[in-house]
Amino acid sequence: MVYDSKSKTLSEAMEDSENVSSNPRVCAGTRTMSDIVSARLSRRQMMGGAMAAAFLAGCRPTGDRAADADVTPGAAADTADSLERFAFDEIAHGVDETHHVAAGYDADILIRWGDPLFPDMAPFDPLSQSAADQERRFGYNNDYIGYLPLEPGAGDEARGLLCVNHEYTIANLMFPGLGDGDYRDRITAEQVAVEMAAHGGSVVEVYRRDGKWSYRQDSPYNRRITMTSTEMEIAGPAAGSDRLKTSADPSGRRVIGMMNNCAGGMTPWGTYLSGEENFNGNFMGDLPDGHPEAENYERLGVPGGWYAWGRFEKRFDIGQEPNEPNRFGWVVETDPLDPASMPKKRTALGRFKHEGAETVLSPDGRVVVYMGDDQRFDYVYKFVTAGSYDPDDRAANMDLLDEGTLYVARFDENGGLEWLPLVHGEGPLTAPNGFASQGDVVIEVRRAADLLGATPMDRPEDVQPDARAGKVYVNLTNNSRREEPDAANPRAENMFGHVIEITEPDGDFAATRSTWDILVRCGDPLDSTADARWNAATSENGWFASPDNAAIDGRGGLWIATDQGGNWPLSGTADGIFSLETEGPGRGTGKMFFRVPVGAEMCGPCFTPDSETLFVAVQHPASDGTTDYEPFGRESTFEDPATRWPDFGDVMPPRPSVVVITKKGGGPIGS
Repeated sequence: MVYDSKSKTLSEAMEDSENVSSNPRVCAGTRTMSDIVSARLSRRQMMGGAMAAAFLAGCRPTGDRAADADVTPGAAADTADSLERFAFDEIAHGVDETHHVAAGYDADILIRWGDPLFPDMAPFDPLSQSAADQERRFGYNNDYIGYLPLEPGAGDEARGLLCVNHEYTIANLMFPGLGDGDYRDRITAEQVAVEMAAHGGSVVEVYRRDGKWSYRQDSPYNRRITMTSTEMEIAGPAAGSDRLKTSADPSGRRVIGMMNNCAGGMTPWGTYLSGEENFNGNFMGDLPDGHPEAENYERLGVPGGWYAWGRFEKRFDIGQEPNEPNRFGWVVETDPLDPASMPKKRTALGRFKHEGAETVLSPDGRVVVYMGDDQRFDYVYKFVTAGSYDPDDRAANMDLLDEGTLYVARFDENGGLEWLPLVHGEGPLTAPNGFASQGDVVIEVRRAADLLGATPMDRPEDVQPDARAGKVYVNLTNNSRREEPDAANPRAENMFGHVIEITEPDGDFAATRSTWDILVRCGDPLDSTADARWNAATSENGWFASPDNAAIDGRGGLWIATDQGGNWPLSGTADGIFSLETEGPGRGTGKMFFRVPVGAEMCGPCFTPDSETLFVAVQHPASDGTTDYEPFGRESTFEDPATRWPDFGDVMPPRPSVVVITKKGGGPIGS
């Protein structure tokens, strides 16, 4: 899908691109996840297994039955014991210009786009930006947050490194004079260079004193990873492939930068994984006629044309550098403890629109990485390393992710799940089908998964393992294209997404056969068109739409961040952080804990090991859906935004920021 910004903000155009399937199997009539879910629920009549326990506990029905007295919000009083770990008083749905957190908690701004990361830097001046300056400042649109604990220094109560992704840029909110609508013809070369410098990631040291968190501007660990100058190694089976060779890199083993980094994960050995997601949108131009990458790029939506980068940097014009897109769409591993180290693109984990890369150990010590491909009708993956993690030898673990087996999920109607190996030479993954090596398999993972018959999903976002419970939670944001729309719900019935729970047998995350169930169907349970399913204890503020990122706290509690994009007016509430009970009679109960300002997306929930601090990322404030925000009613620009969160100064634009949440008086979040 090529970006047409006449009526869309960039973030809304990105959301729309994920609405459009590039999976040819869907058009060919392959049964979708919705078909399987419907068949399974019909046959089981929502009885049996873990899902039955949740529904028998009092799951609120929809339609005319929603008003029945015995299933009104809060009716299931016997859920109290199971909800003790989520004992906070939830906040209300709504939308306004600032953020909100549950009573008894502080939500403080920790670091913002443009804040300096190094000594002797001046405060951020949005009217005087340069690429060289941005390379030394906190980047734009903070998404994933990882936390690596460090030994506290003198006077510190806690200390660690934040590893933060910077997903994308929105030029007409970053720079003056670009107005609204399509700015690609008006943007300058210097502004494009700033955009590129604002992509990537940041590593920044943080510390807590007197109960409050700050960041250290003079830390030797602070680092920016950018599209402008950070050299990276291409590692694993695709390294050196002719399909990755360019005029700037005839070896196919080095690339400058990472971009569109969405979610990620932290490894057991303390490195930071970052997933490149919508990289297709950064390319423009046309392939030469008959180019062999044409089918590959069509499957990934290359070029998206969302940016003007190709006007000034030839590597983003596929007519000039046709192999360049193959160098993006990977999981990148960075060592935050060594700011001079070279990040590595781990090609063994496959190339697609990576939402995240969360890790967990199998009982035999192998490392398992769970990943979602964030586009409608695409797939859920996991990677299992060939070697095992050595807790006593960090150096021995540093290249574990280069060798192993990549799997894609097939969800069966009976509640079974098979992990299908994506291995060259097995099944259809052979030279006659265009796979001459494992390098070809990982470069074209989507097509390989198509051939294996993986299950097309409703836009997989975070895939979060719970090591203690042997469970894995798959956030499926929505899929407006899966069902026929109607007048009452013109964007289709599954506008609000759902959460699937995978059970790995005996806690063996490396298993190739698993089981699955549905934890919740999202949306307003009082809206008969939504077909939402929640525990009856879920209040009128506890339900949510479009689950995106997830985190497990130190007490085993599941927390969900939502991303409705420009569709938040359909639910009538801004995105936020919600607790979601997974066990006992309270299973399937949601509670709203935090809410973002208008136009923002909620990202990156990350707990410290003691669960007493929650870091969250507020991305693109004042961007999405502002034309439907009644107090504003128009598109935001640098000069005229719907909110100036978090500074609220007359000349400061809205700034994506990391927020740090703590409980007044101390204690675990949610207790």
